[in-house]
Amino acid sequence: MQRKNFLRALAAGLALPASLARAQPKPLEWVVGYAAGGGSDIVARTLAEAMGKSLHRTIVINNKPGAGTNIAADYAARSKDYGNIIFSADFATLAANPFLFSRLSYDSQKDFQPIGMLVRFPMLLVVGNEVPADNLRQFTTWARAQPGGVNWGSAGPGSPHHLVGESFREQSGLAMVHVAYRGAAPAILDVVGQQIGAMWIDSATAMPFIREKKVKVIGVASLQRMALLPEVPTLDEQGLKGFEGYAWQGLVAPTGTPADQIEQFARALQAALASSAVQARMQTLGVEPMPGTPAQMAAFTAAERRKWGAVITRMGVRLD
Repeated sequence: MQRKNFLRALAAGLALPASLARAQPKPLEWVVGYAAGGGSDIVARTLAEAMGKSLHRTIVINNKPGAGTNIAADYAARSKDYGNIIFSADFATLAANPFLFSRLSYDSQKDFQPIGMLVRFPMLLVVGNEVPADNLRQFTTWARAQPGGVNWGSAGPGSPHHLVGESFREQSGLAMVHVAYRGAAPAILDVVGQQIGAMWIDSATAMPFIREKKVKVIGVASLQRMALLPEVPTLDEQGLKGFEGYAWQGLVAPTGTPADQIEQFARALQAALASSAVQARMQTLGVEPMPGTPAQMAAFTAAERRKWGAVITRMGVRLD
C-alpha cells in the first residue's frame, strides 16, 4: 500500500510541470518588416515590453526585412496561428505598396485586421550646413539659383521620404532632382558630406544629426510643430499651406484572428501608448504616438491609401 501511494504521488509530481506548461500562454509573435536596431524595431520592442505586462504574455519580435515590408507582410498574412501573431504594418504595407507593385502575394485590405496605430515619424526637409538657407523662403531663393535644380535625396523609390519630397516639388514649383538611396542613413551622410544639397528624412533618423548640428532643418511636414523641435516652424506656417506627410506604423493581425483577441490586443496597445515611460522613449526617438481604436486606424489608413495612391499614380512610380 505504501509503495502504491508513493507511485501515485510520484506520478502526480511528474505530471504537474507538464500541466503547468500547458497553462502558460504561447508567446506572441510580433513581426517587423525591418532589420533589428532601426527605428521601427525599437518602436516595436518598446511597446512589446509594455504590452507583454498587460497581456501577461511573452512577446517575441521576429524581424523579416526586405522588399519594402512585402516579405514580412506575406509571412504575417499567410499565418494561421490566429491570436499568436501580430504585425507592424506601415505606410508601405497599407498605403503605398498596392500602387507601387503590379502584383502582391497579399491583399493589404483583406488579409489584415487593424488593432491600432502605433506612431508616426514627421518628415523633415534638411540641408547641409554649407547651404545658405535656414527657412523655406531662403531655401526657395537658393534652389531657384541652382543650375539644373537641386539634387535631393530620399530613403529610396516609393518610400514616404520620396513621395513626400515629390509632393513638395509639385506644390512648391521648384526644380528638384531626386536621388534615390538605399535607406535614409546613407542619404543624410551625403548631405553632411555635401554630395547632395538636401533631403527628406524621417525624424527618428534625423535627430542625432540635428542634435550634433551636422544639418539644418528647413521645416517640418506637419501641421503642428514637433515637441522635440519646438523652434522649427512647419512648412504650413511658412506658406506651403496644408502640406504634411509622415512615415507611420500601425499594428494588425491576420484576418481570422478572433474579435475578442483583437479587442484584448487593442486595450493593451492603448495602455502602452498612454504610459509615461513609453511616451518618454518615443519623444527621445523623435516619433509621435498615435493612440486610437481599430476603427480609427481603418479610417486613417484608408485616407492615406487614397492620398498616396493618387500621388503614385500621377507620378507613374513602379517598383517592379
